[in-house]
Amino acid sequence: MEIPSKYNPEITENRWYDYWMEHNYFHSEPDDREPYTIIIPPPNVTGVLHMGHMLNNTIQDLLTRRARMMGKNACWVPGMDHASIATEAKVVAKLKEEGVNKSDLTRDEFLKHAWAWTDKYGGVILEQLKKLGCSCDWERTAFTMDEERYAGVIKVFVDLFNKGLIYRGHRMVNWDPEAQTTLSDEEVIYEERQGLLYYVSYQIEGSDEKVTIATTRPETILGDTAICINPDDERFRHLQGKNAIVPICDRVIPIIEDTYVDIEFGTGCLKVTPAHDINDKTLGEKHNLQTIDIFNADATLNSFGLHYEGKDRFVVRKEIAKELEEKSFLIKTEQYMNNVGTSERTKAVIEPRLSDQWFLKMEDLVKPAIKGVLETDDIQFFPKKFDNTYRHWMENIRDWNISRQLWWGQQIPAYYYGDGQDDFVVAETAEKALQLANEKRAATTGNTESLEIKDLRQDEDVLDTWFSSWLWPMSVFNGVTNPDNDEVKYYYPTNDLVTGPDIIFFWVARMIIAGYELRDERPFENVYFTGLVRDKQRRKMSKSLGNSPDALELIKQYGADGVRVGLLLSSAAGNDLMFDEELCQQGKNFANKIWNGFRLIKGWEVTDLPQPEASKLGISWYRSKFNQTLAQIEDHFSKYRISDALMAIYKLVWDDYSSSLLEIIKPAYQQPIDRTTFDALIDIFEQNLKLLHPFMPFLTEEVWHRIADRSPEEALIVASWPNYKPADIELIEGFEFADKVISGIRTIRKEKNIPMKEALEVSVLNEENVASDWDTVIQKLTNVTEISYVDATVEGALSFRVKSNEYFIPISGAIDVEAEIAKIQEELNYTKGFLKSVEKKLSNERFVNNAPEKVIQIERKKQADAEAKIETLEKSLANLN
Repeated sequence: MEIPSKYNPEITENRWYDYWMEHNYFHSEPDDREPYTIIIPPPNVTGVLHMGHMLNNTIQDLLTRRARMMGKNACWVPGMDHASIATEAKVVAKLKEEGVNKSDLTRDEFLKHAWAWTDKYGGVILEQLKKLGCSCDWERTAFTMDEERYAGVIKVFVDLFNKGLIYRGHRMVNWDPEAQTTLSDEEVIYEERQGLLYYVSYQIEGSDEKVTIATTRPETILGDTAICINPDDERFRHLQGKNAIVPICDRVIPIIEDTYVDIEFGTGCLKVTPAHDINDKTLGEKHNLQTIDIFNADATLNSFGLHYEGKDRFVVRKEIAKELEEKSFLIKTEQYMNNVGTSERTKAVIEPRLSDQWFLKMEDLVKPAIKGVLETDDIQFFPKKFDNTYRHWMENIRDWNISRQLWWGQQIPAYYYGDGQDDFVVAETAEKALQLANEKRAATTGNTESLEIKDLRQDEDVLDTWFSSWLWPMSVFNGVTNPDNDEVKYYYPTNDLVTGPDIIFFWVARMIIAGYELRDERPFENVYFTGLVRDKQRRKMSKSLGNSPDALELIKQYGADGVRVGLLLSSAAGNDLMFDEELCQQGKNFANKIWNGFRLIKGWEVTDLPQPEASKLGISWYRSKFNQTLAQIEDHFSKYRISDALMAIYKLVWDDYSSSLLEIIKPAYQQPIDRTTFDALIDIFEQNLKLLHPFMPFLTEEVWHRIADRSPEEALIVASWPNYKPADIELIEGFEFADKVISGIRTIRKEKNIPMKEALEVSVLNEENVASDWDTVIQKLTNVTEISYVDATVEGALSFRVKSNEYFIPISGAIDVEAEIAKIQEELNYTKGFLKSVEKKLSNERFVNNAPEKVIQIERKKQADAEAKIETLEKSLANLN
C-alpha cells in the first residue's frame, strides 16, 4: 500500500470513525469481563461544542479507550440534559420572532413547540463529539426528558415525598425575573458591582423631626413596612414607639427596635421591606409586620408602585431618586461597592421574592455523602484539594429549592383537589392521585363523595433540571424505575467521572447524595476535576469575550489528534489550562513526526543480513526504556495525572524512538536493513502505537492498518494494552552515558564547524574503567572511525568530560589552532574574574552570616562550577600548546 507523503487528518478521521461505528466497537453489553463504566456529563440540549467540552470529553475518551485495550468491558454512556431555563428561553425567543407569545399558548401547545425545537436543534453537540473521536456507546444515548428518565424523576420525587423529605413551603427565594422562575442558591452568581448608597429622610409622624436611612435600592421604599433602630443606639432612643411616614406613598409605618441593626452601617437606621429582603423578612415575622410585594414576576412594579406601575425596577430606581431629590427627601448619594446576585443562566439580577415552592430537606441526606468522600475514601477526588471545597458546602448545606416556574421539564406530580393549604396529594399518575385524594378527603373531612380526574389540578411547576441529572449514573441504566435490572447491577457503580469543579455542588455532590440515598451505594469510584480553559490572558473563554476559538475549525486545521494532544499537554488535573493555538500546532507536528517516521522505516529495503551490534544494542535499550516509561505512565494514570502520562509518551516517541533508536538502527544511505532489526523495530513501533492510541486514535489506527493487512478483530481500538516487563536499568544508564558522549562529540563538531562527513578519532582517558559496550553506537551516531583507550592526556586535542572519563578529539588541522587558543584564553580570563567576584562575596562574613542558606548554596555552586570550568579550559590550552 503506497503511503502518502503527507498525513491527511480529514480523510483519515472520517474513514476510521465510520469503520469503528460499522464494527460496533463502542457498544457494550454485560458479560463476564470486568466492567469499566463512565457517564458523560450531559451537555445542554441547546449546547454546541466549546473548548471546555473538548478537554473534558477527550479525557473521557482516552480513559475509555485505554480501559477497552486493557480487556475491560468499556461502556461510555452519552446523553443530553434538557436544560429547563436555557431551552425554554430559546423556544420563547423563537416563538416571539414568529409573533407568538408563550402566554397565548396552552402548556401542551408550548411543549409541542419545545419538542419540535429539541428534535431540530438538540443533539448537535453529540454529533460534534464524533468529530473529536469520542467512542461513546451511541446506542445508549439518554436524554433527561425521555420517557425512561422522566419516569425515574417522578418516581424519586414521590418516594422522597413519602419519606417526608420533600415539602412545600412559602419561603423567600432567588427569583430570576428574565426566566421568571426561582433558582437554587447554587445557581446564583455573586458579582461586585459599583452602585450608589442613597440617604433618604423619613418624616416622624406628628412632628417636624426626620430620620435618615441609607439604601442601595430606593425603588423598594414603596414596599417599606417599618423602620428599625438598635435599642442600644442612644441617638434614636427617643423614637421608641413612634411612627414614620414613607416618602412618596405617605404610608405610616412603625419604628421598631432590634439588635440586628448595625449601629455603624449607614445612618444606624434600617428600612424594613419584608417582601424583598431575606433579613427583612425575618424581622417582619419577628415583629408581625405587614408584607407588601411591589414587583410583578418580570420585576416591573405592580399597583403598589403607584405612578411607577408597569416600569422596570432599574428605570424606577433612577426616576424615584430624581423624585426624592425634587421633594427634598434625598439627602445625598455615595459611591458603594455592592455584592449583586445574578442568574447563572440568564445573567439577570436576582430578585428576592416570597413564593410557594417545593424543597428537599438536605440535613440528613448529606451525611452518608460526607462520609463516603471525607471519611472512608469510598469516593476519591483528583486533585485532593477539592475535598475541602466539598466539605465546606456539604457541612453548610441548605434545603434544595427544586421547583421551577417553567413548562419545559418534569411536571411536579402534586395534584390539588381543594382550596385548603393541604388539599393535595403526590402520586406518579393522575389515576393513583385520584385514589389518594378520595382517601385523604374522606379521612380529613368525612366527605365520601368521589372526586373525578377533572377535579384534580396538577401543579404547574416543573422540577429543577439538576433533579433529573442527579440521578444520571442510575437512570442511564434504568436503575431508578427498575433498580434490580441486570444492567444497573453490572455497570453501577460507575468507575470514573470527569467534570469541571464549577459544578461540584450542582451535580457531583448531588449525585453522591442520590447514590447513597437511593441505592445505598456510591455512584462512582473516582472524580477527576479538569481545570477551566482560559486564554493566554487568563480570561475564561466565552462567546461574549470573543476569545473562544471555533472547536470544529480547530479540528479542521490541526486534526482531531493534534487538538487532543494540544489540550492534554497542558491540562493538569484541577488546574486551569491557558489555551494557545500553538499547543494544537505542537500536536499536529507530533502527528506528522510519527507519520514521517513510519514512512521512513517502510521505505527501507529488508534483506537477510547479520544484525549489526549497534542495532542489537539499540533494540535492547529501547525495550527497557519503553518498559521504564510504561511503569511511569501506569503510575500517572493511577493518580489521574493525564497530562504527565501524555508527556511521558511524547518524550518516549519523539526523543527516544525517533531521535535515538531510529538513528541507531538506520541503514547507511541506499543500503538495506537486516530483517531481525526490522521485525523488532516494527514490533516496537506497534507497542508505541498502542500507548498513543487513547490520545491519538485516528492517526494510530491509520498507521496500524498500513503496517499490516488486519481483520476487524485485529483493529488497534481492541488491541491489547502493552504488558509491563522489568526494565534493565544498567542498559538504560549505559545509553544515558553514551548519549552524553555523543552530545559532547557533536558539540565539538558544531562549535568547530567540523562537518559530519569528516571522520574523527576519539581517545578516552578511562579513569573508571567503564566498559566500551556502547562504542559501536557512539561511532555510528558521530562518524567516529575508532575509539581508543589511553592512560594519559592526549596532546594537541580538544576534550570534554563525561563523569570521570575524559574524551579527546585530535584536531589535526581541522581548526585554526591559534584562533582557538585565543578564544579559550579569553573565556578563561572571564571565568577567573567571575570566580574572584564569587569568592569575594563568600569571604564576606556579614554576607555569609545574614544571607539565607539557599542563597549561600547558590553562590557555592557558582564557585564549584567556575573552578571546574577553569580546570577544563586550562587542560584544553595545555593540549593545544
